[in-house]
Amino acid sequence: MNSNLRDLEIRGAPFEESRRILTPDALVFLVQLERRFGGVRRDLLAKRKERQLELNRGVLPDFLPQTASVRSGSWRCAPVPADIQDRRVEITGPTDRKMVINALNSGAKVFMADFEDANCPNWANSITGQQNMIDANRRTISYTSPDGRQYNLKKEVAVLFVRPRGWHLDEEHIYIDGRPMSGSLFDFGLYLFHNHKILADRRSGPYFYLPKLESHLEARLWNDVFVFSQKYLNMPNGTIKATVLIETILASFEMDEILYELRDHSAGLNCGRWDYIFSVIKKFNQLPQFVLPDRSKVTMTSPFMEAYVKLLIYTCHRRGVHAMGGMAAQIPIKDNKAANDAAMEKVKQDKLREVKFGHDGTWVAHPALIPIALEQFNTYMKTPNQIANIPTNPGITAKHLLNVPPVSPGDITEDGIRSNIIVGVEYIDAWLNGNGCVPINYLMEDAATAEISRSQIWQWIRHHSKLPNNQPITIQYIDGVLRDIENKVFSKSKSQTIKHATSIFYTLISSPEFIDFLTPSAYNYIVKQERVAQQPKL
Repeated sequence: MNSNLRDLEIRGAPFEESRRILTPDALVFLVQLERRFGGVRRDLLAKRKERQLELNRGVLPDFLPQTASVRSGSWRCAPVPADIQDRRVEITGPTDRKMVINALNSGAKVFMADFEDANCPNWANSITGQQNMIDANRRTISYTSPDGRQYNLKKEVAVLFVRPRGWHLDEEHIYIDGRPMSGSLFDFGLYLFHNHKILADRRSGPYFYLPKLESHLEARLWNDVFVFSQKYLNMPNGTIKATVLIETILASFEMDEILYELRDHSAGLNCGRWDYIFSVIKKFNQLPQFVLPDRSKVTMTSPFMEAYVKLLIYTCHRRGVHAMGGMAAQIPIKDNKAANDAAMEKVKQDKLREVKFGHDGTWVAHPALIPIALEQFNTYMKTPNQIANIPTNPGITAKHLLNVPPVSPGDITEDGIRSNIIVGVEYIDAWLNGNGCVPINYLMEDAATAEISRSQIWQWIRHHSKLPNNQPITIQYIDGVLRDIENKVFSKSKSQTIKHATSIFYTLISSPEFIDFLTPSAYNYIVKQERVAQQPKL
C-alpha cells in the first residue's frame, strides 16, 4: 500500500464507477487535501459557533474595521477567461446523467452541476456524479431512458461549472486519520483531479461555485486549496476560477474581502437568494425583530434583499468580475394556461429587474425558462456582460443590510404554514430516497427552500407569532395542522420513508435550539441504511 494512504478508510461499497474514480493517485490527492486543510476547516467551523453566540446575545454584524483598507483599495481581480465572459443565463441541477445532458443542451450559457443543495450525497450519487462530469467534459456522455429514448450532446453546449458541498458538510464514506473527510474537499478534489487535463485540452478550465461561505477567512481557505492543488497538479496559478454564492447574511458584510482573498481565482459573486433568506432566519434566530412573513412575501424588493443586491453588483463591477442574479424556481404548469402565463410573467419581471439593476447573468431551474430570461438579457445587455458599468456607490450600510420590516397582520398565514410543512416534509422524503431536487407545486425545490420552510415554522413558534385571526402559532397548533396534512396529503404517498421524513421535520421545528442544517440528519439516515445494505445476508 502507498504510505500516503495509510489511515485511509473507504466505507462506501465498491462498484464499477467507484473503482474508476477512486484510483490510488486520486486517493493520494484527497488525503493530501484533507491533511493539509481539514484542521483549518474545523477551526473555521468552530469560529462560526463562536460568532453565533455573539449574534444570540444581540451583537449585530457590521463591516470589519480591520479590513477597511481592502474595501477602500483600488485592486481588481484577475481577468475572467474568454469562455465564461458571457454568462447571461445559467441553469442549475443535480449531476445525474440525463439531467447533465439536458442542461448542457438547454441553450443556457452555463450549467452548474450541483453536488450540494440539489444533490443527495449518497455514495452512488457522489461517485456516479463524478463519472458523469468526466464524460461530459470528454463530450462522450450519453443516456438511454427505460423507454428507449436516446440522449446525446449537441455540438454547442453550455460551459460546465461544479458546485461542491459547503464547508460544514462531511463525507461519511471516506475516513482519513479516523475522521470523516470534508465533503467540500472530496467533491472538489475528485473533479479537479480527473478533469483538469481534459479541460486544458479544450482550452477551458475547472470552474466552480462555492456555497455557504460566512467570512473572508473561509474564502482564504478555498484560495489556499486552489493554490496548493494547482501546484500539485502542475497547473498554472489562476487556472481555477470560482464564483462565490453570497447566500449568508454574514458574507454580505465581507464581499470585498472575499473577492480579495480569491482575486487570482475569482469569477464573481452570485445572489443566492433562497439560502440568504434562510440565513437571516438562522443567524438571528433569537431576535424577534428578524421574524419574516410567509416565504411568498419575501421578495427581492424587500429592503434588506434589495440592499444586498445593490452592494453585490457595485462590489463585483468595481473589482472586474461578474455579478450573477438569483434563481427562478418556477416550472411550467401544463394543465392551466392562465396560471402558467402568470408564473412566466413573474419570471420575466424578475429577470427584467435583474438586468436593469446591472446583473451580468441569472439562474433558472428549468429549460423552459431559458428563452424568457435570455430575451430580457439580450434586449437590455448587448455586450457579453455589464462588468464595465460600475454603478455609483450605493452607500449601503449595515442598517440597510439588516432592514427587515416588522411583520404586519396577515403576513403570516395558515396557507404559508401548510405550504412550508408540505415542502419541508416532501423534500426530506425525496432526499431520503436519493433525490435532491424536487418539483413541488410547480416550483423546483432544493435544500435551500426546504431550509426556509422548516426554519420559518421554528421562528414563528419561537417568537409567538400570530395568524390574522389572532391565533398564536404554538407547537400544539402546528401539531394539529401537521396531523391534518398527514391525513389529507401524506397518507396518499407511496413512499416508504414519508413517516421518517415527517419525524425529521418535526424534530427540526420542535427543537428547543435552532438546528443549523437539515441535511446532516437526513444524511445520517442514508448512511445507516447503506451500511445495513452492505451487511452480509445470513
